[in-house]
Amino acid sequence: MIYNSEPHDETPSSQPPFVRVDEAYWSALLEDHHDVARGHTATAGNGNGAHKPDAFFGAIHNSPDQNTFDEKDWDSARKAQAEDMTVELPVTGYNTGGLLVTWASLRGFVPASQLVNFPVDIDEPRRRDLLSRRMGQSLKLRIIELSVENRRLVLSERAAQVGPGQRNAILHTLRAGTTCDAVVTNLTDFGAFADLGGIEGLIHISELSWGRVNHPRDVVSSGQKVTVYIMSVDPQAERIALSIKRLQPDPWQSVEQKYKVGEVIEVTITNVVDFGAFASIADGLEGLIHISQLAEGQFLHPRSVVREGERVKARILNIDGKARRLGLSLRLANAQSTDSA
Repeated sequence: MIYNSEPHDETPSSQPPFVRVDEAYWSALLEDHHDVARGHTATAGNGNGAHKPDAFFGAIHNSPDQNTFDEKDWDSARKAQAEDMTVELPVTGYNTGGLLVTWASLRGFVPASQLVNFPVDIDEPRRRDLLSRRMGQSLKLRIIELSVENRRLVLSERAAQVGPGQRNAILHTLRAGTTCDAVVTNLTDFGAFADLGGIEGLIHISELSWGRVNHPRDVVSSGQKVTVYIMSVDPQAERIALSIKRLQPDPWQSVEQKYKVGEVIEVTITNVVDFGAFASIADGLEGLIHISQLAEGQFLHPRSVVREGERVKARILNIDGKARRLGLSLRLANAQSTDSA
């Protein structure tokens, strides 16, 4: 891996030296394995944005009562984490979120994203089948999160692939505002994980591109080498926030120089909603065609006028680069075309 100690020159000059990271997406990142680490059930996506309980399968050895544990085992776990030790533990359960492992009286959770060579973007039956095959195996793991108060023990097979102390060394080498090379290791609905040489950072979906991103797979793929901008590093929590889009100029900063109110341009409809339609002007620039600006006369729904992916001509009504807003009119553009004819 290549680490650059100086801030990246291509980062827009208006980019603040300190980037405040929204803690909400870290909550999303940790939600699934926090739930399963607390008990027998987890929250797993069903593919349409809804969630449903997802029970663990397999026998829970050594600790039939989730409230029964030996304090000495927590002491051992704390020591293993402090010394960055690798531990070998048996797999005793699984669900679509990952694997359950047993450490004496403790139970730990290994998220699927932390397994080596585990495929991404597979359907739930296939995912469950692959995880079920791990039952009875022993995995070499490292602790990536431990909380006695919340009875939370999260481990990683990926983290165990590097030498002792290497993860900690990398964490203290990385600096916010610099760039480094990384390899995409896993894709989720909320972003992409990237390996920085023994520790992973998260590229939140909002940091993949200045444009609209429906899913991270639309921008990056597993195994892809990328250059990332380091937004923040929290060595204690082992959290690294990364960005790809911040290595490119923010298109909203120059929108008022490139486009003028009254100009008629060609746009692509990206999303149709009850109150109108969103349209892409250029990569990272999206404007709103309000329902009142779609067409003359009455119609049942904006979809009666436009559809996603359609290329249309629109007239620019207003531009506010600072607020990142741009108003468009399909009706006035069509009227202008009719008048010209």
